[in-house]
Amino acid sequence: MSEFSEKFTEKVFPNGKMSFAQTDPEFYELFSAFAFDEAVHSAGLDEPTRFLAILASLTGCGGVDAYREMLPAALSCGVPPEAVKEMLYQATAYLGFGKVLSFLKATNEIFAEKGIPLPSAGKRTVFCDRAQKGEDVQVEVFGEGMRGFSRSGKEEVRHVNFWLSANCFGDYYTRTGLNVAQREMITFCFLMAQGGCEPQLTAHAKGNMRIGNDKNFLICVVSQCLPYVGYPRSLNALRCIEEAAK
Repeated sequence: MSEFSEKFTEKVFPNGKMSFAQTDPEFYELFSAFAFDEAVHSAGLDEPTRFLAILASLTGCGGVDAYREMLPAALSCGVPPEAVKEMLYQATAYLGFGKVLSFLKATNEIFAEKGIPLPSAGKRTVFCDRAQKGEDVQVEVFGEGMRGFSRSGKEEVRHVNFWLSANCFGDYYTRTGLNVAQREMITFCFLMAQGGCEPQLTAHAKGNMRIGNDKNFLICVVSQCLPYVGYPRSLNALRCIEEAAK
């Protein structure tokens, strides 16, 4: 391990090391030197942003055991508990309840161990006109072409467009705890890590750029998440960023 990665792990992990350090020391050294030194130095993200992206990517790829390892480190590096919960709630719209429930349970267990109050304080801001409020966010992120989206589409699938505005954006993006730029970043991470969503990933890369998460920022996010989701999905994400930038 490099001196930096050794100091980093000592600082952020509760026992100074990850759980497999004793059983798999060589792998631990390889992974730590890459994830906690090379990757960290590849881009200038602040620690809370980096760890929020990592948690979102682990949720996206279904890596609940790795998430359990990284959540305490994320909390110690400044990710607010409410941001973690908001990330998971929003993940339901992109990953589904079937994948998110395991992460919600793991989070609640770790919060309880750390004495973080449960349930979390309410963050909801929209109680009526969900579709209109959600569509307003869609317009902010994707442009005026989204105006009227909740009422668009063929009759037999129009309800899905309504749900995208009312549920995905109206129920989740309008909540406090994360701002719209942070929410678009974690959505990018969900789609990148899940794989097979390249059209949506390109669209959300474009949306990120519209609201200030520029091309370089997104490349930094991919670079930080690469150790956790692997090269194929990371390379696909980089290609989607390039397509969006055009």
